Parts: sequence; C-alpha cells; structure tokens
Amino acid sequence: MDVTHIIESLNDAQRQAVTAPSQSMLVLAGAGSGKTRVLVHRIAWMIKTQDLSPQSILAVTFTNKAAAEMRGRIETLLDHPVQGMWVGTFHGLAHRLLRRHAHEAGLPEAFQVIDSDDQLRMIKRLLKALALDEARWPPRQVQGYINAQKEEGRRAQHIAESGDLYQRQMLTLYREYEQICVRSGLVDFAELLLRVHELLRDNEQLLQFYKQRFLHVHVDEFQDTNTIQYAWLRLLTEGKNNLFVVGDDDQSIYGWRGAKIENIFSFQSDYPNHLVVRLEQNYRSTANILNAANALIANNQGRMGKELWTDDSDGEPISLYAAFNEQDEAYFVVERIKKWVELGGLRSEAAILYRSNVQSRLFEERLMSGGIPYRVYGGLRFFERAEIKNALAYLHLIANANNDAAFERVINIPNRGIGPKTIEDLRSVARDERISLWQAASKVVTSGAVTARTVRVLNSFIDVINNVVEQAEGLALYEKVQQVVEHTGLIDFHKKEKGEKGEARVENLQELVNAARQFDYEEDNAEGLNELDLFLAHAALESGETQGDQYDDCVQLMTLHSAKGLEFKLVFIVGVEEGLFPSPRSIEDPGRLEEERRLCYVGITRAMQILYLSYAESRRIYGRDTYPTCSRFIKEIPSEQIQEIRMGATISRPVSVAKSGRSSRLQKTAFQLGQRVSHAKFGEGVVLQVEGEGAQERVQVNFTAVGMKWLMLAYAKLEAIA
Repeated sequence: MDVTHIIESLNDAQRQAVTAPSQSMLVLAGAGSGKTRVLVHRIAWMIKTQDLSPQSILAVTFTNKAAAEMRGRIETLLDHPVQGMWVGTFHGLAHRLLRRHAHEAGLPEAFQVIDSDDQLRMIKRLLKALALDEARWPPRQVQGYINAQKEEGRRAQHIAESGDLYQRQMLTLYREYEQICVRSGLVDFAELLLRVHELLRDNEQLLQFYKQRFLHVHVDEFQDTNTIQYAWLRLLTEGKNNLFVVGDDDQSIYGWRGAKIENIFSFQSDYPNHLVVRLEQNYRSTANILNAANALIANNQGRMGKELWTDDSDGEPISLYAAFNEQDEAYFVVERIKKWVELGGLRSEAAILYRSNVQSRLFEERLMSGGIPYRVYGGLRFFERAEIKNALAYLHLIANANNDAAFERVINIPNRGIGPKTIEDLRSVARDERISLWQAASKVVTSGAVTARTVRVLNSFIDVINNVVEQAEGLALYEKVQQVVEHTGLIDFHKKEKGEKGEARVENLQELVNAARQFDYEEDNAEGLNELDLFLAHAALESGETQGDQYDDCVQLMTLHSAKGLEFKLVFIVGVEEGLFPSPRSIEDPGRLEEERRLCYVGITRAMQILYLSYAESRRIYGRDTYPTCSRFIKEIPSEQIQEIRMGATISRPVSVAKSGRSSRLQKTAFQLGQRVSHAKFGEGVVLQVEGEGAQERVQVNFTAVGMKWLMLAYAKLEAIA
C-alpha cells in the first residue's frame, strides 16, 4: 500500500507528528506552522496504515467552516468519502450525541437549540418577570454567570447558598432559567456541552460504547478548550492513550470566555505516556516579523517554549508610527493603504486590527471619505439577521409550540394588535401555572376572563401556527420553509418597508428557502431524526460562529481576537498604548497581562510581509481626553526590528507660537529648542524638536518624570518656564 503521498510534502517535525505510533500526543504548533495540515494528514495516515474504518475517528475543531474543510482535505488525501467519520465542532458533536440519546440525557425528543441572542432574550424576560432592574442586574452579566457555571460543570443545585446578595440573586436567576428551559425543551450552547458530559459520566454502558467506537480522538485548537470540553474528552479517552491534540499555548487568547490555557499543561500529567512534537517552522511571515513575535512572547512566564523560524527573507522592518492623535492615526493608516493599492496590492490583502470595537469608527469614516471599500469582520451572519430569526422562530413553533423564546419573538410580527399588556398577562399565567406561553394563550382564549378583542387577536396568531403546521405536513424541508415565509405574512410585512432594506429582507427570506433546499441532510448524520429539527439546530450553531465569510476586494477591519487564524500581506495594529493595549483591567493582573501579550503575538503573526504598529500621543476615547504612553509591548520588541516613521516632510526648527496663527489655546510666547516647558499631566521638560505646520504642528519634549513625548501644540496647553 503506497502512502508516501500523505507525507511527502511535510517537513521533518510535521512528518514526526503524522507518522508517530498510536499514542496520546501534544503537537505544539506555532503560528503559521501548518497545524491543521498535520491533523488532517495524521487522520489520513492512521486510516491508511492501520486499515481503520473512518467510523473509528472523532475529530473536533472550533468552527463549522474549519470542520468542513478538514473533512474535505481528508477525503482528498484518501481519494474517497469518509462516511461515518465524526468531524465537527464541540457544540455540533454534542448536539449529535444528544439527538441520538435524548431520552438517556433527560431531554424531550424534540428539544431545540437556542443561540446566544435567544438566550439573552429569555434572561431579559425572566428579569422582567421577577421585577428586577436591568441596570442593577445587567442581562449580559446574568448570561455570563449562567454560562460560566455550566462551563465549569455546575448546576444550580450544586452551588451552595451564599451570604452575598449578588451571588444569592444570580443563583436564583440560574434556577429560574433552568426551569424555563426544561419546561420549553430548550438547550443553549453551554447546556449542550454540560449535558453531554453528564450523559457520558452517568451512563457507563453508553460511555464504554463510545470509547470502543472512537479508537482515535483528535482535537484542533486545544488551547481554546474550556473545563467542560476537556472533561468530556477525558471521559472518552481515559485509559485509552488515544488523544491527539494540536494547540499553541502562545495563542491562548480566550480566557475571558472560559478557555483554559491550563488544559495544555494538565494534558501532560493526565496522559503520562504522551509525546510532544513542536512545529516551529513558519510558512507565513518574514524573519523580521517572526523575530519580533518571538522576542515579545518570551516575556511571558511558564511557557512550554518554542522559537518560530522561516526560510523566507528578513523582509521589511516593522514600522512604528507615533500619531499626534487618533485622527492622525486613521489618516496615516488609510494613506498607507492607498499607497499599497497604487503599487498593485489588493485592498483585501490589508487588515486593520484593534483591541476594542470602539476604535473602528474613525477608520471607517476615513476609508469612506477616501472612497475605499471596507468590511468590518464579524458582522451579522445570515442566520443572525432579524428577518431570518423571525422566520426561524415560526419554524421553531411548528416543531415545538412550547418554545417560549420563539413564541414571544413573533407573536406580534407581523403586527396583529397584540400589545405589551396582553403579552405580560400571558407571561403571568405561564409563570403562575408553570406552563408555556403557547399553553397560556390557549388557556386564556377559552377562559372567558379577557375581552373579545383579546380573544380575537390571540386566536389569529394561534390559527396562523396551526394552519402552517397542517399545510406543511408531509412537505419537503424547503417547502415547509416556503410555507412559513409566505403564509405567516413575513414576505408582505417586509415588502411594505421602504427602500432597499425591505427588498433585501425579502431576498434574504427567499434565500432561506434556498438554504433549506440545499441543506445537506447526510444519512450517516441523520440518525432517523426530523429534518426540520436538524435544520433549526444547524441554523443555531451557525449563528454562534464569530468569523465572517470571504469578501470582495475590501479592506478588512476587525478586533485582534477576530483575526486569529487569518493572514494578510499588510497588517496595521493600531492603538498600541498602555491602557488600551494592554487593556486597563489587565495591567494590574499578571495572568490577564500575559493573555494580552499573547493577543499581541497573535496580531503580529497575522502579518505576512508588512507590519505597522501605531499609537497616539493624545486620544479622545470613551468621552474623555487621554495622553497615553507607548505600550510596553512595543518596548519588548528589539529596536533593530523596528523602524520609526514620520508622515510626509518634516522640519526641525525654532518656532514662534505667535507666528503659527493659533489663538488663545496656547501661551503667547515662543518655544525654542532647549526651552523649558510645563505640562499639566507630565510635569516639566525640555523642548527637543518641533515638526509639522498648521494644525499638525507638534513638539518633542523630554519630560523629567515620563521621558520623551510628542505633543500637538494645538491641544497640549504647554506653558513656557521663564
């Protein structure tokens, strides 16, 4: 059997990882080192050389897109389909297991998955029902608390009562939320993972079945796993020595959403006979970029340790721009992008990366004024759009009328005259009698306790749902979706919207029908389940992914977190300042500071050819003026890798404030080289240089307390010291 084609294109370290004997293995894969390539080739190698059935393979990654690509690449290497292989995301695979074993997991057969948006809506309704002020109990904070408990494997019943008011109230909300989900047959993303862990942990026969089935378990992006994900991986592989994980401790940047970098270190003690292989050869970036990244990340403690290298050239030095302010920073970046395009580069090859979404506005404005197309990465995906979520809510009600989140979303869309008072009355009945909103509506219309008008408008909604259920019986999936968008009034509702927005919404609803027509209902994945339920679960799981699709030739704007896994020829990392990057909360916390440094490392290693770092010496952010200092991360990069640049022609000369034409904002005195000056924030210093003209004029001052700083004369309010 010839298997040389599987390994012939690999380097030595990659080949070692792919061809190693069956055992638990940690592949420590640096940025751009081909980690997914190794995972794919390892699976193909194991199937070929050990004559394994694809059904004995479990492969886990973090996005549906990555899972689809992994499956496709494996099939290309093997030159045949891999029917029966379980390849998917943690949430997707958890959903599949729960569909197979809903009864054993304590779930109704027709349970439905809700995305983060619907979960938040439920929490808001719960707060309202309990008369709790959202200002004091922010819904996103409650959502974060509930999900964090689940990700640590804790049910509300397992958490001890506390004397602390905050903890007591959060625990109460967690209990109430659990009851609503049970009553409505709803499962959120965190619940998928927790419920699978409980299913495997508490059912020994089932656990042994899957341990025998999955002879080899493979995990991509292992550094991003949370507590509960690692816990069910441990259950599936305990005593088997068959867990193959690929990850990078230096790219662990999701601690804020539950990822545990500790899992990489725990792996080494939990699997004592493991092998570690380091992938350090980088195929993405120039040597200068890699040397900067290596020097930066070396400042973190407790790393497993690796050094990225490349056969590529040194390339351009990293460019550092000290902007006068945030407007100047945006102007500089956009001018450099224009130059890139003039020289033949594509706009889509350029990315602007920032620590916080609030930073994007000025870059968007400058790009728009320059007529440069751009996309903000991570915008609303198809299944997250309002008109699509409305149609999906109707489909949820067809599948399960007791879905409270879906019921409340569309009870008055299109407008049926069902007002907030009626909805609140339904909530009250549902809460008092522990029934669903659908059951409450049915009860209210037959009770005789409400007005004839209320009965009429509620019956109009009930009739719509019942009629669509009846008409959709026996139809193909796409025909059911077509029934919903046409017979619930959604198409006519959006046609009445003026302009292109209404047209776009109608087109999106028609595209939903097309999506249902093209839905890949794989027989080996179906497990005899209802196709509509699978489609709705697919939509919910897709909406949970944060990475956007491929765009036309547009400049890409995104947060540093969103940039992970991507690469661009030209990269700008902006706002590299103390208090912004690293963020304020991380500066006093060593653990958070190290994660911020890893985030900077990720940003740097996105760049293939050219990298710019920029910071502003004055910045108005969150409604106040700040005078930040250059980030420590810049200072941790060796000076020989950095080239400071200036915008346009510069001059160094004595300058008179009176001659500059500026008015009372500045002192009426001449600043000259060597002049002693005073600043309200930085104290006393000496003027070393003056450059620029008009509104862009600035001075370089060596302050006794804080060292060198460039300040714009129009804003600095410097005072001369006689």
